[in-house]
Amino acid sequence: MSKEIGQGWEAVLQRCGLQVVQDHAREALPINYALYAVNGVHVEPVASIPFSSPGAMGELSRLWHSQSSRLSLCDEDAEFLIMPPGAGGSKVGWAKVKDQVRIDLPSRIANVTGSPEFIAISLDGRRLCAVTVEDDEYWVVVHEFS
Repeated sequence: MSKEIGQGWEAVLQRCGLQVVQDHAREALPINYALYAVNGVHVEPVASIPFSSPGAMGELSRLWHSQSSRLSLCDEDAEFLIMPPGAGGSKVGWAKVKDQVRIDLPSRIANVTGSPEFIAISLDGRRLCAVTVEDDEYWVVVHEFS
């Protein structure tokens, strides 16, 4: 179970290696669209990794980065929008961040929050790449909005 975000969401992102460039990106995709794209009844992952797999977290990170790269989720400066990971992140909304590390994002988020779950979208709000925990698997979910 991930830890509550509360007032320290910016510090959580910093500890994950994400520099907050702009908080509360109001022009972004509505949060409920992203939540439905990730948690809807008919959502299928592009990749799933059983918790019990050797090196599961490393494989999850590799797959997320592969999919986010394929989607051009980040701009040339490694900037994208993220809903702060952890309980309460949807109340915060989108934050524009710069990934200062550029590798192993799901692992970094799990180390800070206790869970690798997060939702990220491109700066234009059209491409989504997320990590969810479903039953006994990690899922990588992608969605493109028209």
